[in-house]
Amino acid sequence: MIYTSESLLEAAKNAVPKAELVTLRIHRTRDTFFAAQDGAFESSGYGLDQGFMVEVLYKGHIAYGASQNMTPQGAAEAACQAFNAAKTASAFKIADFDKNVRPDTELKYETLRGKKTRPSKTEIFDYLFEICNILKVSDEVIDTHAYISLGEEVIELLSSGGAKILQDFYTIGSSFGAAARRGDIIQRRTYNGSGARTFQGGYEFLNFSKSKVEAKRVGNEVIELLGADSCPSDRRTLVLMPDQMLLQIHESVGHPLEIDRILGDERNFAGGSFIKPEDIGSFQYGSKLMNICYDPTIPYQLATFAADQTGAQAKKTFIIKDGILVCALGSLESAGRLYSGKPVPPDKMVANQRATSWNRPPIDRMANLNLEPGTSSFDQIISSIEKGIIMTSNRSWSIDDYRNKFQFGCEYGQLIENGKITKTVRDPNYRGVSQNFWRNLCAVGDKSTFHVYGTPNCGKGEPNQVISVGHASPVCAFSDVEVFGGGK
Repeated sequence: MIYTSESLLEAAKNAVPKAELVTLRIHRTRDTFFAAQDGAFESSGYGLDQGFMVEVLYKGHIAYGASQNMTPQGAAEAACQAFNAAKTASAFKIADFDKNVRPDTELKYETLRGKKTRPSKTEIFDYLFEICNILKVSDEVIDTHAYISLGEEVIELLSSGGAKILQDFYTIGSSFGAAARRGDIIQRRTYNGSGARTFQGGYEFLNFSKSKVEAKRVGNEVIELLGADSCPSDRRTLVLMPDQMLLQIHESVGHPLEIDRILGDERNFAGGSFIKPEDIGSFQYGSKLMNICYDPTIPYQLATFAADQTGAQAKKTFIIKDGILVCALGSLESAGRLYSGKPVPPDKMVANQRATSWNRPPIDRMANLNLEPGTSSFDQIISSIEKGIIMTSNRSWSIDDYRNKFQFGCEYGQLIENGKITKTVRDPNYRGVSQNFWRNLCAVGDKSTFHVYGTPNCGKGEPNQVISVGHASPVCAFSDVEVFGGGK
């Protein structure tokens, strides 16, 4: 027998009559992937998961109980588990939340899809095989790979306070790349980096004809890298393309600004933050060209939604304005802690408390975090640089547990000399310190250089949660950056 979500909430409420608020979150996911290697079948898979979590508020404390027993009995048992945990915690007066941290929002959201009919499995694998064959432009190519991932996630949220939210997300991702070898030199090139081309949307994002053209370019570039000089080791102006900016934003802006990290919740696992609570509102994070927004308004970006998993409604909010940190990344619960229980100003919180599954509580997660376009064209940026380097597509990353000192490697580099792009270099890397790096932001590309990407596998939390995040950025230039080649 299939029970309605309303009947499950009613059973949970009846099981814990002393609870101040009871929330039911039902989570259903369906994932499919197809992968090819060297022009042949590698793997495919299909996964389906569903369950629910009951949240209980009692004497200022929130606790959880989760189950896959989708019956009134299962809901009642989960509610009792959550209530007992909240009651135990309340004896220690750990927190003092009220119902305001769980708004009584009512809304529906569904991913905008232009094309809803999926290609057949045969069509998908024929495409993947062809991409692999196109990538093999030379016998020096030693590996080719291509994959497509498809996902659907349905999240339903109801509460005894009147919240009623239904959101249906469709995601689609594709990637391909090649590795090549010449003697002791091995190089790899991908289409915008691994996983970056993951979006919300329909099958219109499977643009087979465009991908075939890009596969030829990727194959040619990996061979080009084999004959390229190593990246020089010096200080110069660094130009980052949007597919590398996505990780720069993610690691040196997104994670250090999550409020739970700022408050120390993650210190024993993923680390803390170089940002302090008192920095919010005055800290100079970057140059005046730095404008970063939490932006749930781009329909096809990976972490677009109408409300987070506490019921807080999503709206575009400046996080960094003209280089100044004006807001951190936390929903009503964390923002309430940050402001010591005082009313949270609407522009000092964002709806980003999310969970990866039915058996995980929602925690602070960056969502769509984007750098706003500037006024410079790509040609204007390049022509203004006397000594520089362009870096494209992330290859490696390392950052300390306060998200301050970092080092990134990219797949493809191009030198800039006297305002012109001169030659390709391999193994381009750069390093820096977050606040110094962003304060050296010296040029921001216009809308023509702006691109949207995503990362489908951001990990955080104990127990661990892997979730999707979106990032968008124009081309950006940073002055006086330390760059170096492989092995340095």
